[in-house]
Amino acid sequence: MTTPEQLTPQHPTGSGFGARTTTADVLGGVDLNGKLAIVTGGYSGIGLETTRALAGAGARVVVPSRRREVAEAAVADIPGVEVDALDLADPDSVRGFADRFLASGRTIDILINSAGVMACPETRVGPGWEAQFATNHLGHYALVNRLWPALAEGGARVVAVSSRGHQLSAIRWEDPHFRRGYDKWQAYGQAKTANALFAVHLDRLGREAGVRAFSLHPGEISTALVRHVSAEERIAAGWVDAEGNWSLDFKTPEQGAATQVWAATSPRLAGLGGVYCEDCDIAGHVEPRATDATGSAGSSRAKGADDPTGPAADTGTGDGELDHDVLTSGVHPHATDPEEAARLWALSAELTGVDAFSA
Repeated sequence: MTTPEQLTPQHPTGSGFGARTTTADVLGGVDLNGKLAIVTGGYSGIGLETTRALAGAGARVVVPSRRREVAEAAVADIPGVEVDALDLADPDSVRGFADRFLASGRTIDILINSAGVMACPETRVGPGWEAQFATNHLGHYALVNRLWPALAEGGARVVAVSSRGHQLSAIRWEDPHFRRGYDKWQAYGQAKTANALFAVHLDRLGREAGVRAFSLHPGEISTALVRHVSAEERIAAGWVDAEGNWSLDFKTPEQGAATQVWAATSPRLAGLGGVYCEDCDIAGHVEPRATDATGSAGSSRAKGADDPTGPAADTGTGDGELDHDVLTSGVHPHATDPEEAARLWALSAELTGVDAFSA
């Protein structure tokens, strides 16, 4: 068991930024001319704002996309952006994109894993993988490992977009693909924990090559990511009111993209890595709230999904409710534990058959 002293050093830097900071704020005085960035999901929501911000600061931005025509239309007015095909849920597509990029002979300075899905209905992809774990984590894991030569040569920063949702579930080692019953919020929580743990272990493996990795919570933003969340669920979670007006606590896309742009470019993070960030700074650790046997208020998990063998798993209905009140600022220790991170890396390598660091 990892002791508290062995967890990642989650100490805020005093960046001077906050929840309402925008991408323009964090890039003030930053020159990215001559830099190359890859932004998955860089044509929609906070991914599009990330692409726009990095390109505006001078970077060449590559946007790999499952919907290439949609992506090309979305970035058509942004100079210095190119689009290529990539489906993170398809291992062959990941391999194809990586092979094409490596064949171009270019190096990578920034890679932001911004694409993702949230709380989707039970879906199987690839060899039967659960879709949120596969798309949000395994696809990005394979992508980074296949792009490793270009990342290492560029001394890149790799940014994994996690979420406060990581507090909903640690890695379900006995059933990561929810074969014993599906709950969409626990599946999302596991995937977001995986994003954070991925950054922890990649940073440990890559730092000698000058590659540093970070994860983050971007904040709550009204984007297409919420498309699988019903109006009733949005109201119950406090995201919108009965008339459909979004909470004033929600960020704009420019504010929501700021933390990943800060993690990718901030001089304050030089020499650091493996940490989880929020509101344009390193987040502090926070202990999970006490849980009870029912997963009711006070639990740090989705209601009805607090045990892989509990009621939600047995029924397989996948309709666990999001207990939004239990999500807090900060990162839970299970998402920064180096032992858990190493174990996840080994599982990911086994599942995908890819590991740039294997002997």
